[in-house]
Amino acid sequence: MLSVLRVHLPSDIPIAGCELSPYVLLRRPDSSVTTDDIPDQAPVDGFYLRCRWYRIQSDKRVAVCSVHPSEPATLQCLGCVKAKLAVSKSYHCSPKCFADSWRHHRTMHQRAIAAARENGTEEDELYGRLNHTSAAVLGTGGSIGSIHGSAGVVSLSHALSNGTSYASPARIGDPSGGGGETWYEVGRGKTYTPTVDDVGHVLKFECVAVDASTGMGVAPASTVLTSRVIPAPSPTPRRLISANSVDGAAVDIENRTTAAGTFTVLSYNVLADLYAKSDMYSYCPPWALSWAYRRQNLLREVIGYRADILCLQEVQSDHFEEFFAPELEKHGYAAVYKKKTAEVYTGTAYAIDGCATFFRRDRFSLVKKYEVEFNKAAQSLTEALVPTTKKAALSRLLKDNVALIVVLEARENVHGGDSPSSTKRQLLCVANTHIHANPELKDVKLWQVHTLLKGLEKIAASADIPMLVAGDFNSVPGSAPHALLASGRVEASHPELATDPLGILRPFSKLCHQLPLVSAYSAFARMGGAERQRRRIDTGSNEPLFTNCTRDFLGTLDYIFYTADSLAVESLLELLDEESLRKDTALPSPEWSSDHIALLAEFRYQ
Repeated sequence: MLSVLRVHLPSDIPIAGCELSPYVLLRRPDSSVTTDDIPDQAPVDGFYLRCRWYRIQSDKRVAVCSVHPSEPATLQCLGCVKAKLAVSKSYHCSPKCFADSWRHHRTMHQRAIAAARENGTEEDELYGRLNHTSAAVLGTGGSIGSIHGSAGVVSLSHALSNGTSYASPARIGDPSGGGGETWYEVGRGKTYTPTVDDVGHVLKFECVAVDASTGMGVAPASTVLTSRVIPAPSPTPRRLISANSVDGAAVDIENRTTAAGTFTVLSYNVLADLYAKSDMYSYCPPWALSWAYRRQNLLREVIGYRADILCLQEVQSDHFEEFFAPELEKHGYAAVYKKKTAEVYTGTAYAIDGCATFFRRDRFSLVKKYEVEFNKAAQSLTEALVPTTKKAALSRLLKDNVALIVVLEARENVHGGDSPSSTKRQLLCVANTHIHANPELKDVKLWQVHTLLKGLEKIAASADIPMLVAGDFNSVPGSAPHALLASGRVEASHPELATDPLGILRPFSKLCHQLPLVSAYSAFARMGGAERQRRRIDTGSNEPLFTNCTRDFLGTLDYIFYTADSLAVESLLELLDEESLRKDTALPSPEWSSDHIALLAEFRYQ
């Protein structure tokens, strides 16, 4: 007889749009155990597993906090209501939560005003400062009481003195015992994806072993309850900032029209699940760190940028095959992938990540790809060494990092329209890489970047072709690898050249290249407008202040370089500041599902 031994959910906090997949341990009739699904279409020895999902429907619906969605809301931002933003964005769990996120809300208000009216002169009157009435307490009976603040801090004492209380989550009662609560069936099958209709409600998963001949359960059903379904947190959309307008005009990506002869490129380290461990990112809620949640959040973000070319790093190989490639194919992307050369043990299984490059099939076609394995280059470099020296050299150099280079052909010429046969082919070379991370191995980082650039020089020598070099270089501005990329050489006096135990960097004069590479985001420093973006640029390096933000590190590791003799920057995805990421947290977070931020640049062929 088939029997259910154990049922549990990886996370008891369900999120709208993120698939729930329970762990169900079964004992087969032959006494073996399995976690495989046994549906009614494929019974085992006359038994199968029947699964159902239910939602508790109550006459009391509980709002949840927009910042901490696992908490019930007790406050509502009146500015959001007046601006007619999504109601879910207006809720907060406490006065501190509301005060901490005020700047974030004010940005949303300003954007709503800009979209709704030409002038915006009523902004302060409508949305005020924190010493105006700007929030309301959600009472248990549905009443709303004002909260007043002063000196930028919201005070709850006024509301409490007027008898206004916090909302309490609705109690879960026996569905058959009244109380205005009823279970509704919402899904059949082992997995279920909560919808927006489920937000604020508890779900129940039920499974039972069934005799296929009678259709009756052979034992009591096993059940597990979730907490209340929460909406997927959504960060403030990032806009494109024009590099050519005098005032740095911003354009919402969804409203942008593609100009002839232009294309956009995204570079993003998406944080492989094998590295997303709670001990490293303890500040991120476990449900927001789970792959079931992060994959959907990352997909929504990546698709939302509408880039023509995607350079993604830390894409786990099984996730590329089972998720990224098929999901992005639905949105018109073709894919090329190169995994690293060694697997990592995650504690339960071996996994491996790599670089994935996607491109829109209606914009580009693949001409050729090159796979760069730095381990192979290391083996060639050490071939002539004596065995003892070679062993030490390989131990330092073999780090499994890779680069993926693709040559693409534009499906339209630089003037727009379909490419006539008489028109010169418009090619584009895109390099996507993830350089070694260990800060102690500065020589290895520089050697890997130099090896990649020498390979690109060979491609450039064989064809007159625009080039892009994107990725996570694990090198801060001013480092030797960054100097080599940005200026074409590394000065012999650079302090990082002192770390060269293998002598692989000598002579230092070889540390150069002839590619006219320029960092795309340095365009912000040259722009006449966009003062807000320039404040997010380091004045010394003209690079973003940060592209990686954890509790232990805040700095720039990611870049998009381009050949300035053949391409020009048209616009850039606006940068984030620490306030945009919430001042009391780091990445990843419920809003942003990687510890890196995405970079995106729009280019025009010259």
